[in-house]
Amino acid sequence: MTALPTADDIAHLDATDPLADLRRRFMLPDGEIYLDGNSLGVASHDAMAALDMAARKEWAQDLIRSWNSAGWFDLPVELGDRIGALIGAGPGQTVVSDTTSINVYKALHAAIGLREGRNVIVAEAGSFPTDLYMAEGVISTLPGMSLRLEGREADRIEDLIDDHVAVVLVNQVNYRTGALRDVTELTRIAHGAGAVVVWDLCHSAGALPVELDASGADFAVGCTYKYLNGGPGAPAFIYVARRHLGQVDQPLSGWWGHARPFAFETGYDGDPGIRRFQCGTQPILSMRALKGALDIWDGVDMHAVRAKSMALTDLFIRLVEGKCSGLGLTLTSPRDPQERGSQVAFAHDDAYQVMQALIERGVIGDFRAPDVLRFGFTPLYLSFADVARAADVLMEVLESGSWRDERFAVRAAVT
Repeated sequence: MTALPTADDIAHLDATDPLADLRRRFMLPDGEIYLDGNSLGVASHDAMAALDMAARKEWAQDLIRSWNSAGWFDLPVELGDRIGALIGAGPGQTVVSDTTSINVYKALHAAIGLREGRNVIVAEAGSFPTDLYMAEGVISTLPGMSLRLEGREADRIEDLIDDHVAVVLVNQVNYRTGALRDVTELTRIAHGAGAVVVWDLCHSAGALPVELDASGADFAVGCTYKYLNGGPGAPAFIYVARRHLGQVDQPLSGWWGHARPFAFETGYDGDPGIRRFQCGTQPILSMRALKGALDIWDGVDMHAVRAKSMALTDLFIRLVEGKCSGLGLTLTSPRDPQERGSQVAFAHDDAYQVMQALIERGVIGDFRAPDVLRFGFTPLYLSFADVARAADVLMEVLESGSWRDERFAVRAAVT
Protein backbone atom coordinates (compact mmCIF):
# COMPACT_ATOMS: atom_id res chain seq x y z
CA MET A 1 0.00 0.00 0.00
CA THR A 2 1.23 3.49 -0.83
CA ALA A 3 2.18 5.43 2.29
CA LEU A 4 -0.25 8.13 3.35
CA PRO A 5 0.84 11.77 3.08
CA THR A 6 2.69 13.07 6.11
CA ALA A 7 2.10 16.33 7.96
CA ASP A 8 5.06 17.78 6.06
CA ASP A 9 3.50 16.70 2.76
CA ILE A 10 0.25 18.44 3.70
CA ALA A 11 2.08 21.59 4.75
CA HIS A 12 3.96 21.66 1.44
CA LEU A 13 0.68 21.42 -0.50
CA ASP A 14 -0.69 24.43 1.38
CA ALA A 15 2.55 26.39 1.05
CA THR A 16 2.54 25.97 -2.74
CA ASP A 17 -1.21 26.49 -3.27
CA PRO A 18 -1.71 29.36 -5.79
CA LEU A 19 -5.24 29.97 -4.47
CA ALA A 20 -4.35 30.03 -0.77
CA ASP A 21 -4.53 33.83 -0.43
CA LEU A 22 -8.23 33.84 -1.36
CA ARG A 23 -9.12 32.13 1.92
CA ARG A 24 -8.80 35.38 3.86
CA ARG A 25 -11.69 36.88 1.90
CA PHE A 26 -14.15 34.42 3.44
CA MET A 27 -15.81 34.47 6.85
CA LEU A 28 -14.90 30.98 8.02
CA PRO A 29 -16.16 30.13 11.54
CA ASP A 30 -13.40 29.37 14.02
CA GLY A 31 -12.98 25.71 14.87
CA GLU A 32 -14.97 24.38 11.93
CA ILE A 33 -14.00 22.66 8.70
CA TYR A 34 -16.63 23.40 6.09
CA LEU A 35 -17.13 20.63 3.53
CA ASP A 36 -20.62 21.61 2.43
CA GLY A 37 -19.91 24.31 -0.15
CA ASN A 38 -21.65 22.10 -2.70
CA SER A 39 -24.88 22.83 -0.82
CA LEU A 40 -24.35 26.35 0.55
CA GLY A 41 -21.20 28.36 0.05
CA VAL A 42 -19.46 30.33 2.77
CA ALA A 43 -20.13 34.03 3.34
CA SER A 44 -17.43 36.42 2.16
CA HIS A 45 -16.38 39.85 3.34
CA ASP A 46 -17.00 41.07 -0.21
CA ALA A 47 -20.61 39.85 -0.23
CA MET A 48 -21.30 41.32 3.20
CA ALA A 49 -19.89 44.71 2.20
CA ALA A 50 -21.99 44.75 -0.98
CA LEU A 51 -25.12 43.75 0.92
CA ASP A 52 -24.50 46.38 3.57
CA MET A 53 -24.05 49.06 0.91
CA ALA A 54 -27.21 47.98 -0.89
CA ALA A 55 -29.29 47.97 2.28
CA ARG A 56 -27.95 51.03 4.12
CA LYS A 57 -27.15 53.36 1.22
CA GLU A 58 -28.90 52.30 -1.97
CA TRP A 59 -32.18 51.25 -0.35
CA ALA A 60 -32.30 53.18 2.94
CA GLN A 61 -31.07 56.51 1.55
CA ASP A 62 -31.45 56.57 -2.21
CA LEU A 63 -34.66 54.56 -2.31
CA ILE A 64 -36.28 54.18 -5.71
CA ARG A 65 -33.60 56.27 -7.41
CA SER A 66 -31.24 53.31 -7.03
CA TRP A 67 -32.96 51.45 -9.86
CA ASN A 68 -31.08 53.90 -12.05
CA SER A 69 -28.30 55.42 -9.95
CA ALA A 70 -27.07 52.10 -8.49
CA GLY A 71 -27.75 50.10 -11.64
CA TRP A 72 -30.29 47.80 -10.04
CA PHE A 73 -32.28 47.36 -13.23
CA ASP A 74 -29.32 46.03 -15.20
CA LEU A 75 -27.98 43.75 -12.45
CA PRO A 76 -29.46 40.53 -13.92
CA VAL A 77 -27.62 40.92 -17.21
CA GLU A 78 -24.46 42.38 -15.64
CA LEU A 79 -24.19 39.43 -13.26
CA GLY A 80 -25.19 37.06 -16.03
CA ASP A 81 -22.19 38.11 -18.07
CA ARG A 82 -19.89 37.69 -15.06
CA ILE A 83 -21.16 34.17 -14.49
CA GLY A 84 -20.99 33.58 -18.22
CA ALA A 85 -17.26 34.22 -18.07
CA LEU A 86 -16.95 31.37 -15.54
CA ILE A 87 -18.97 28.89 -17.60
CA GLY A 88 -17.51 29.58 -21.03
CA ALA A 89 -20.30 31.78 -22.32
CA GLY A 90 -19.76 34.97 -24.28
CA PRO A 91 -21.60 38.17 -23.27
CA GLY A 92 -25.34 38.50 -23.74
CA GLN A 93 -26.24 34.83 -23.31
CA THR A 94 -26.64 34.47 -19.54
CA VAL A 95 -28.99 36.22 -17.15
CA VAL A 96 -29.35 35.92 -13.37
CA SER A 97 -33.00 35.43 -12.62
CA ASP A 98 -35.48 33.51 -10.46
CA THR A 99 -34.63 30.01 -9.17
CA THR A 100 -33.08 26.95 -10.75
CA SER A 101 -36.46 25.19 -10.78
CA ILE A 102 -38.16 28.07 -12.57
CA ASN A 103 -35.30 28.31 -15.06
CA VAL A 104 -35.52 24.58 -15.79
CA TYR A 105 -39.19 25.10 -16.59
CA LYS A 106 -38.41 28.02 -18.89
CA ALA A 107 -35.58 26.21 -20.65
CA LEU A 108 -37.56 23.01 -21.26
CA HIS A 109 -40.48 24.89 -22.79
CA ALA A 110 -38.11 26.96 -24.93
CA ALA A 111 -36.24 23.86 -26.09
CA ILE A 112 -39.42 21.99 -26.97
CA GLY A 113 -40.53 25.01 -28.98
CA LEU A 114 -37.42 24.59 -31.12
CA ARG A 115 -38.33 20.99 -31.92
CA GLU A 116 -41.99 20.99 -32.85
CA GLY A 117 -43.35 17.55 -33.67
CA ARG A 118 -41.09 15.79 -31.16
CA ASN A 119 -42.70 14.52 -28.00
CA VAL A 120 -40.05 13.17 -25.60
CA ILE A 121 -37.98 14.68 -22.80
CA VAL A 122 -34.97 12.59 -21.73
CA ALA A 123 -33.59 12.99 -18.20
CA GLU A 124 -31.87 11.01 -15.43
CA ALA A 125 -33.72 8.98 -12.81
CA GLY A 126 -30.84 9.96 -10.52
CA SER A 127 -31.19 13.66 -11.29
CA PHE A 128 -31.68 16.20 -8.55
CA PRO A 129 -35.43 15.82 -7.92
CA THR A 130 -36.44 19.39 -8.79
CA ASP A 131 -35.35 18.80 -12.41
CA LEU A 132 -37.66 15.80 -12.66
CA TYR A 133 -40.50 17.59 -10.92
CA MET A 134 -40.25 20.50 -13.34
CA ALA A 135 -40.07 18.12 -16.32
CA GLU A 136 -43.25 16.48 -15.07
CA GLY A 137 -44.83 19.92 -14.80
CA VAL A 138 -43.89 20.76 -18.39
CA ILE A 139 -45.29 17.45 -19.61
CA SER A 140 -48.58 18.14 -17.83
CA THR A 141 -49.07 21.24 -20.01
CA LEU A 142 -48.24 19.53 -23.33
CA PRO A 143 -50.57 16.66 -24.34
CA GLY A 144 -48.66 13.77 -25.89
CA MET A 145 -45.33 14.67 -24.34
CA SER A 146 -43.57 11.91 -22.36
CA LEU A 147 -40.50 11.41 -20.18
CA ARG A 148 -37.73 8.83 -20.62
CA LEU A 149 -35.31 8.29 -17.78
CA GLU A 150 -31.77 6.97 -17.67
CA GLY A 151 -31.81 4.31 -14.99
CA ARG A 152 -35.37 3.32 -15.81
CA GLU A 153 -35.84 2.84 -19.55
CA ALA A 154 -32.11 2.35 -20.20
CA ASP A 155 -28.82 2.30 -18.31
CA ARG A 156 -27.19 5.00 -20.45
CA ILE A 157 -28.76 8.32 -21.36
CA GLU A 158 -27.18 8.11 -24.81
CA ASP A 159 -29.32 5.04 -25.59
CA LEU A 160 -32.54 7.00 -25.00
CA ILE A 161 -31.88 9.73 -27.57
CA ASP A 162 -33.60 9.23 -30.93
CA ASP A 163 -35.64 11.21 -33.46
CA HIS A 164 -38.62 11.44 -31.09
CA VAL A 165 -36.60 13.37 -28.49
CA ALA A 166 -37.03 17.13 -28.32
CA VAL A 167 -34.77 17.86 -25.36
CA VAL A 168 -32.29 16.18 -23.04
CA LEU A 169 -32.21 17.55 -19.47
CA VAL A 170 -29.01 16.46 -17.77
CA ASN A 171 -26.73 17.37 -14.87
CA GLN A 172 -23.06 17.90 -15.59
CA VAL A 173 -22.24 16.66 -12.06
CA ASN A 174 -24.41 14.15 -10.23
CA TYR A 175 -25.54 15.64 -6.94
CA ARG A 176 -25.12 12.39 -4.97
CA THR A 177 -21.96 10.81 -6.34
CA GLY A 178 -20.18 13.71 -8.01
CA ALA A 179 -19.92 11.75 -11.27
CA LEU A 180 -19.01 14.12 -14.11
CA ARG A 181 -20.41 14.08 -17.65
CA ASP A 182 -18.70 15.27 -20.82
CA VAL A 183 -20.67 18.32 -21.99
CA THR A 184 -19.16 18.34 -25.47
CA GLU A 185 -19.67 14.65 -26.20
CA LEU A 186 -23.24 14.33 -24.93
CA THR A 187 -24.22 17.55 -26.69
CA ARG A 188 -22.75 16.17 -29.91
CA ILE A 189 -24.75 12.95 -29.57
CA ALA A 190 -27.99 14.82 -28.86
CA HIS A 191 -27.48 17.18 -31.78
CA GLY A 192 -26.76 14.22 -34.02
CA ALA A 193 -30.25 12.94 -33.24
CA GLY A 194 -31.77 16.38 -33.78
CA ALA A 195 -32.39 17.08 -30.07
CA VAL A 196 -31.32 20.03 -27.93
CA VAL A 197 -29.80 19.86 -24.46
CA VAL A 198 -30.47 21.69 -21.20
CA TRP A 199 -27.44 21.37 -18.91
CA ASP A 200 -27.88 21.70 -15.14
CA LEU A 201 -24.66 23.26 -13.82
CA CYS A 202 -25.62 23.56 -10.15
CA HIS A 203 -22.72 21.37 -9.03
CA SER A 204 -20.17 22.54 -11.57
CA ALA A 205 -20.41 26.34 -11.91
CA GLY A 206 -17.52 27.72 -9.87
CA ALA A 207 -16.02 24.28 -9.27
CA LEU A 208 -14.54 23.40 -12.65
CA PRO A 209 -14.09 24.86 -16.12
CA VAL A 210 -17.26 24.75 -18.23
CA GLU A 211 -17.10 25.60 -21.92
CA LEU A 212 -20.68 26.11 -23.03
CA ASP A 213 -20.00 28.03 -26.23
CA ALA A 214 -17.14 25.79 -27.32
CA SER A 215 -19.24 22.70 -26.61
CA GLY A 216 -22.11 23.89 -28.77
CA ALA A 217 -24.47 23.91 -25.79
CA ASP A 218 -28.06 25.07 -26.25
CA PHE A 219 -29.32 25.92 -22.77
CA ALA A 220 -27.94 25.75 -19.24
CA VAL A 221 -29.25 26.55 -15.78
CA GLY A 222 -27.61 26.71 -12.39
CA CYS A 223 -27.64 28.17 -8.91
CA THR A 224 -25.32 30.73 -7.37
CA TYR A 225 -25.41 29.76 -3.69
CA LYS A 226 -23.08 26.76 -3.90
CA TYR A 227 -19.55 27.19 -5.29
CA LEU A 228 -20.28 30.80 -6.31
CA ASN A 229 -21.05 31.68 -2.65
CA GLY A 230 -23.93 34.05 -3.40
CA GLY A 231 -25.79 33.32 -0.15
CA PRO A 232 -28.85 31.26 0.85
CA GLY A 233 -31.57 31.48 -1.77
CA ALA A 234 -29.38 33.58 -4.08
CA PRO A 235 -30.96 33.92 -7.54
CA ALA A 236 -30.17 31.36 -10.21
CA PHE A 237 -28.98 31.81 -13.79
CA ILE A 238 -30.00 30.66 -17.24
CA TYR A 239 -27.90 30.49 -20.40
CA VAL A 240 -29.33 30.50 -23.92
CA ALA A 241 -26.97 30.10 -26.86
CA ARG A 242 -26.84 33.18 -29.03
CA ARG A 243 -28.01 31.24 -32.10
CA HIS A 244 -31.31 30.51 -30.34
CA LEU A 245 -31.99 34.03 -29.04
CA GLY A 246 -34.70 35.77 -31.01
CA GLN A 247 -36.33 32.51 -32.06
CA VAL A 248 -37.22 31.02 -28.69
CA ASP A 249 -40.04 31.76 -26.29
CA GLN A 250 -40.38 30.95 -22.62
CA PRO A 251 -43.76 30.51 -20.95
CA LEU A 252 -43.37 32.90 -17.99
CA SER A 253 -43.88 36.15 -19.85
CA GLY A 254 -43.39 38.55 -16.97
CA TRP A 255 -42.84 42.24 -17.39
CA TRP A 256 -39.06 42.13 -16.88
CA GLY A 257 -38.84 39.98 -19.99
CA HIS A 258 -40.71 42.55 -22.08
CA ALA A 259 -38.80 44.49 -24.72
CA ARG A 260 -40.06 47.76 -23.22
CA PRO A 261 -41.12 47.06 -19.62
CA PHE A 262 -41.64 50.71 -18.72
CA ALA A 263 -43.86 51.40 -21.71
CA PHE A 264 -46.53 49.48 -19.76
CA GLU A 265 -48.08 48.10 -22.91
CA THR A 266 -51.12 45.84 -22.78
CA GLY A 267 -49.71 43.06 -25.00
CA TYR A 268 -46.52 41.08 -24.40
CA ASP A 269 -43.58 41.69 -26.72
CA GLY A 270 -40.58 39.72 -25.51
CA ASP A 271 -37.11 41.20 -25.49
CA PRO A 272 -35.15 39.83 -28.47
CA GLY A 273 -32.13 39.00 -26.30
CA ILE A 274 -31.40 37.19 -23.06
CA ARG A 275 -33.59 39.59 -21.05
CA ARG A 276 -36.59 37.66 -22.44
CA PHE A 277 -35.72 34.90 -19.96
CA GLN A 278 -36.44 37.08 -16.96
CA CYS A 279 -39.87 37.04 -15.36
CA GLY A 280 -40.85 39.44 -12.58
CA THR A 281 -39.01 41.94 -10.40
CA GLN A 282 -35.75 40.46 -9.19
CA PRO A 283 -34.46 40.24 -5.55
CA ILE A 284 -32.03 43.13 -5.56
CA LEU A 285 -30.51 42.66 -2.11
CA SER A 286 -29.67 39.07 -2.98
CA MET A 287 -28.27 40.18 -6.31
CA ARG A 288 -26.07 42.78 -4.69
CA ALA A 289 -24.70 40.15 -2.29
CA LEU A 290 -24.02 37.94 -5.29
CA LYS A 291 -22.24 40.78 -7.02
CA GLY A 292 -19.89 41.07 -4.06
CA ALA A 293 -19.33 37.32 -4.04
CA LEU A 294 -18.46 37.36 -7.73
CA ASP A 295 -15.83 40.07 -7.16
CA ILE A 296 -13.64 37.37 -5.62
CA TRP A 297 -13.50 35.58 -8.96
CA ASP A 298 -11.83 38.44 -10.78
CA GLY A 299 -8.53 37.07 -12.08
CA VAL A 300 -9.11 33.53 -10.80
CA ASP A 301 -7.95 30.82 -13.21
CA MET A 302 -10.63 28.11 -13.44
CA HIS A 303 -8.01 25.57 -14.43
CA ALA A 304 -6.17 26.28 -11.17
CA VAL A 305 -9.48 25.83 -9.35
CA ARG A 306 -9.98 22.48 -11.05
CA ALA A 307 -6.45 21.34 -10.30
CA LYS A 308 -6.82 22.13 -6.61
CA SER A 309 -10.28 20.54 -6.53
CA MET A 310 -8.90 17.26 -7.86
CA ALA A 311 -5.97 17.40 -5.42
CA LEU A 312 -8.29 18.07 -2.44
CA THR A 313 -10.71 15.28 -3.31
CA ASP A 314 -7.89 12.85 -4.09
CA LEU A 315 -6.27 13.59 -0.74
CA PHE A 316 -9.54 13.07 1.13
CA ILE A 317 -10.23 9.72 -0.54
CA ARG A 318 -6.68 8.50 0.15
CA LEU A 319 -6.77 9.53 3.79
CA VAL A 320 -10.28 8.25 4.51
CA GLU A 321 -9.68 4.89 2.87
CA GLY A 322 -6.30 4.61 4.56
CA LYS A 323 -7.52 5.54 8.03
CA CYS A 324 -11.09 4.18 8.01
CA SER A 325 -10.62 0.78 6.40
CA GLY A 326 -13.08 -1.76 7.84
CA LEU A 327 -15.25 0.90 9.48
CA GLY A 328 -18.24 0.60 7.16
CA LEU A 329 -17.50 3.17 4.46
CA THR A 330 -17.82 2.53 0.71
CA LEU A 331 -16.69 5.09 -1.84
CA THR A 332 -19.58 5.88 -4.22
CA SER A 333 -17.88 8.69 -6.14
CA PRO A 334 -15.74 7.92 -9.19
CA ARG A 335 -12.19 7.13 -8.14
CA ASP A 336 -10.69 8.81 -11.21
CA PRO A 337 -10.55 12.57 -10.46
CA GLN A 338 -11.19 13.33 -14.13
CA GLU A 339 -14.58 11.65 -13.78
CA ARG A 340 -15.91 13.51 -10.74
CA GLY A 341 -16.75 17.05 -9.76
CA SER A 342 -15.62 18.76 -6.56
CA GLN A 343 -17.30 16.44 -4.09
CA VAL A 344 -16.78 13.01 -2.57
CA ALA A 345 -19.49 10.62 -1.37
CA PHE A 346 -19.15 7.63 0.90
CA ALA A 347 -21.97 5.24 1.71
CA HIS A 348 -22.52 4.04 5.27
CA ASP A 349 -25.46 2.10 6.72
CA ASP A 350 -25.93 4.81 9.37
CA ALA A 351 -24.82 7.79 7.32
CA TYR A 352 -27.22 10.27 8.89
CA GLN A 353 -26.03 9.58 12.43
CA VAL A 354 -22.37 9.61 11.38
CA MET A 355 -22.80 12.98 9.71
CA GLN A 356 -24.51 14.46 12.76
CA ALA A 357 -21.62 13.29 14.94
CA LEU A 358 -19.15 14.84 12.51
CA ILE A 359 -21.02 18.13 12.52
CA GLU A 360 -20.99 18.22 16.33
CA ARG A 361 -17.20 17.87 16.13
CA GLY A 362 -16.90 20.75 13.70
CA VAL A 363 -16.66 18.93 10.35
CA ILE A 364 -19.61 20.12 8.29
CA GLY A 365 -20.81 17.95 5.43
CA ASP A 366 -24.29 16.70 4.65
CA PHE A 367 -26.41 13.58 4.26
CA ARG A 368 -28.36 12.44 1.22
CA ALA A 369 -30.88 9.65 1.58
CA PRO A 370 -30.70 6.80 1.92
CA ASP A 371 -27.07 6.28 2.98
CA VAL A 372 -24.74 8.94 1.59
CA LEU A 373 -22.17 11.01 3.50
CA ARG A 374 -21.50 13.89 1.12
CA PHE A 375 -18.47 16.18 1.29
CA GLY A 376 -17.97 19.23 -0.92
CA PHE A 377 -14.57 20.80 -1.57
CA THR A 378 -14.44 24.49 -2.44
CA PRO A 379 -10.93 25.35 -3.64
CA LEU A 380 -11.21 29.07 -2.91
CA TYR A 381 -11.30 28.66 0.85
CA LEU A 382 -10.37 25.10 1.79
CA SER A 383 -6.83 24.13 2.76
CA PHE A 384 -5.18 20.76 2.50
CA ALA A 385 -4.77 20.84 6.28
CA ASP A 386 -8.57 21.13 6.56
CA VAL A 387 -8.94 17.98 4.51
CA ALA A 388 -6.42 16.06 6.58
CA ARG A 389 -8.10 17.09 9.82
CA ALA A 390 -11.55 16.16 8.47
CA ALA A 391 -10.33 12.65 7.65
CA ASP A 392 -8.92 12.30 11.16
CA VAL A 393 -12.22 13.39 12.73
CA LEU A 394 -14.17 10.96 10.56
CA MET A 395 -11.86 8.17 11.73
CA GLU A 396 -12.36 9.21 15.37
CA VAL A 397 -16.15 9.22 15.01
CA LEU A 398 -16.24 5.80 13.38
CA GLU A 399 -13.68 4.15 15.65
CA SER A 400 -15.25 5.46 18.84
CA GLY A 401 -18.80 4.64 17.79
CA SER A 402 -19.88 8.03 19.13
CA TRP A 403 -22.36 8.31 16.26
CA ARG A 404 -24.50 5.65 17.98
CA ASP A 405 -25.68 8.19 20.57
CA GLU A 406 -29.46 8.30 20.17
CA ARG A 407 -29.54 12.07 19.79
CA PHE A 408 -27.80 11.75 16.42
CA ALA A 409 -30.69 9.68 15.05
CA VAL A 410 -33.23 12.50 15.42
CA ARG A 411 -33.90 13.73 11.88
CA ALA A 412 -33.93 17.47 11.24
CA ALA A 413 -36.07 18.99 8.49
CA VAL A 414 -32.98 19.76 6.40
CA THR A 415 -30.35 17.03 6.11
